[in-house]
Amino acid sequence: MQAAQVKDHRETSTKVADHRALRFLTAGSVDDGKSTLIGRLLYDSRAILADQLDTLEKKAAGAPIDLSLLTDGLEAEREQGITIDVAYRYFATKQRKFIIADAPGHEQYTRNMVTAAAGSDAAVVLVDITKLDLTAKPLPLLPQTRRHALLAQLLRVPSIVFAINKLDAVDDPAQAFSAVREALLGFAEHAGITVAGIIPVSALRGDNVTQPLDATWYQGPSLLQLLECLPPAQERKDGDLLIPVQYVAREGEGTGNQPRTLWGRVAHGRVRAGDAVQLFPSGQLATVAEVRLAGEVVDVVEAGQSAGVVLDRQLDVSRGDWIATPDAIHEARRFSATLAWLDTEPAQVGRKYWVRHGNRWVQARIVSIESRLDIHTLEAIDTHQLAVNEIGHVVVETQQALPVEAYESNRVGGSLIIVDPASNRTSGALLVTGAL
Repeated sequence: MQAAQVKDHRETSTKVADHRALRFLTAGSVDDGKSTLIGRLLYDSRAILADQLDTLEKKAAGAPIDLSLLTDGLEAEREQGITIDVAYRYFATKQRKFIIADAPGHEQYTRNMVTAAAGSDAAVVLVDITKLDLTAKPLPLLPQTRRHALLAQLLRVPSIVFAINKLDAVDDPAQAFSAVREALLGFAEHAGITVAGIIPVSALRGDNVTQPLDATWYQGPSLLQLLECLPPAQERKDGDLLIPVQYVAREGEGTGNQPRTLWGRVAHGRVRAGDAVQLFPSGQLATVAEVRLAGEVVDVVEAGQSAGVVLDRQLDVSRGDWIATPDAIHEARRFSATLAWLDTEPAQVGRKYWVRHGNRWVQARIVSIESRLDIHTLEAIDTHQLAVNEIGHVVVETQQALPVEAYESNRVGGSLIIVDPASNRTSGALLVTGAL
């Protein structure tokens, strides 16, 4: 089980040749040490500005520096000692650049964790070893640890790492780490999660965060060493083209026939001058006259990059439309999906919501709620409602047809958000499983 579930660090480090910036989030339960871990990474990597460090030292007044203050920027966060909103921080080593998203651990702010995970290449799920009953057989994990790991898997975060924190607070760290590691591997195998690594750390002391742990019972990499060799997310570059139009720009002044540039991030495939394309929802055909990247004319733009597409003729195209390979889009008004419900008001069958797909907003309703995932047993339970932070399988119907794809094959075409039309709250995240 160990060999099947945990990727070998040495094998990964030799295979990863793409050293683009790694976007990763820290997740887990409240007070697991996420903000402190990020502060430790920044501090040990010398990524803290001198004035920031000076402010922290003055607040500490001779005591150890509170590294969590580097990410807990809101006044309410400092007052309550918890993370509420997602905080982004940037740092770099000689090997790589990083973008960190510090996600809140409290169940009330799970929606913020989902937002951070949706664009991440990796997730570091912290496990506070002091909160676990190490004598129990089997050892139970915290609900939020399981929930965040499951959400990261559902959102197709490529690499999931478990960091077992606060090992300095237990009498026998070797035995404690072994017990928690075994519990995590059992959970991962049951949930179908491939784990990129299980790392022992002490965020407070800095053990095994940037430098390898000097211990006979652990011979693996430090957390930073593992992060330096994880692969970034790879969208499908071959096959059909799909671009959600985000912005339409007109060159020059006046209202004549100046060419318009259709900007959007390529969801999958690649686009070149001379390619035949079809627009959705109009269905009109055109040829790509020119392709731009960062304002410059280029030969090709691939998946994951933002492209500016100039067509050979003027067509009615606006934000929310799609550019695709001819006859490649299969539109649907009804589809099945996994729904992560994030609103305090339960999901209601038959009620109208707004959904956003790509950059298009349409009205929709939940036709049925088929089942709910029990995060403890990982079994599907028959139900007809979903409460806050619950995950279920649903059928959704939209007012207008949308070019939906299975989320498993494409994160852009297969994801939607649900917004409550009365409160404008983000109520849920939909991951399409198939059109009906």
